Amino acid sequence: MSNIDPASGYPTHDRRMDAEYGARPQNGARRTALTVSTIADVAAGFLVLWIALFLLGANQANVFVDFVHGTADWLGWWAQDIFTMDTEGVRVVLNYGLPAVIYLLVGHGIAARINRAA
Repeated sequence: MSNIDPASGYPTHDRRMDAEYGARPQNGARRTALTVSTIADVAAGFLVLWIALFLLGANQANVFVDFVHGTADWLGWWAQDIFTMDTEGVRVVLNYGLPAVIYLLVGHGIAARINRAA
């Protein structure tokens, strides 16, 4: 059986050959890696959004701002008050920025590992 498309002259992919040579589809692992990295990105996004809203002086009585602050508190509970600075802005940047960076590093590291193993 020829794997050359007669119209274009380029090789084609034949799934039957994958079965013959033991290759397996990698869609599940790639989807899992994409899901892990997306969750890490969303978590870091909420933390960075809260930092931006705080530094810009957003109205903390607003429902959206309150939601973002609550989500950031939930995501970064373990890093609260690691840094106790006199300047409130620096304290917020460090206490919420550290979890954001860690979520990105760990999430994308796990995703890369999953992709490599597939």
